Amino acid sequence: MDGLHQANGVLLSADITSLFDVTVQTIRKDLNELSELGLVRRVHGGIKLPSSNKNVSFSNRTVMNLAAKQNIAHKVVELLPENTSVFLGIGTTPQQVAEALSSHPGLTVVTNNINVALTLCNNTKIQTHLAGGKVRANDQDMMGPETTAFMSKFNIQYGIFGVGGLNQKGQLLDFSPEESSVSRTIIENSEERILVADHSKLTRYAPVITGALKDVDMLIMDATSEPIRKFCHELQIELFEVGPVPERM
Repeated sequence: MDGLHQANGVLLSADITSLFDVTVQTIRKDLNELSELGLVRRVHGGIKLPSSNKNVSFSNRTVMNLAAKQNIAHKVVELLPENTSVFLGIGTTPQQVAEALSSHPGLTVVTNNINVALTLCNNTKIQTHLAGGKVRANDQDMMGPETTAFMSKFNIQYGIFGVGGLNQKGQLLDFSPEESSVSRTIIENSEERILVADHSKLTRYAPVITGALKDVDMLIMDATSEPIRKFCHELQIELFEVGPVPERM
């Protein structure tokens, strides 16, 4: 996927076969599978990045950059004290954080992420509060005014959330106003705000501006860009780059 971004969003089949030293017939099946997952779009002679303003489904996003998300999650666990309260927002990176926190002592967790709640409810020593609202089947979370109203009742020590995209201007982007409202609620009701994002968010378009890097206290990524490092330095945001370095396609 990084190769697609480097090639301005388009890669020819001939370039891919040369890169991996395989035949067109061998690579065609893989490209078709990636297209069916919504990760790329098939075009004549190759592939390109999907052009939709909508996010890829939760189940498909779960397997994307998994090692990076797990490294980010383990860093969160290192940073969080015991017996604390946590917001966990939507998305697959917060879900990996929940997996890593599943045995962390004395947590109180508030979330609208159904998979987060299912993961943490297995530990009776973790108090888990799941916000109500409208279920988004494609994203496996809860959304709407009921969701944000419930989350707004809490004063939380650590707000952990992801974004649809993080552009080079330092803007936090989401795919819908509803997603943006949940992230804003986490930002506004947390003492420490922790943004978790893998490197793919740096080149990913999303249409709604949720906020800016100045709204967070910590940024945890597997790898980032020089403009984002500069923003973090100027804004005194704690930046953690945890690897692994993304593989080139």
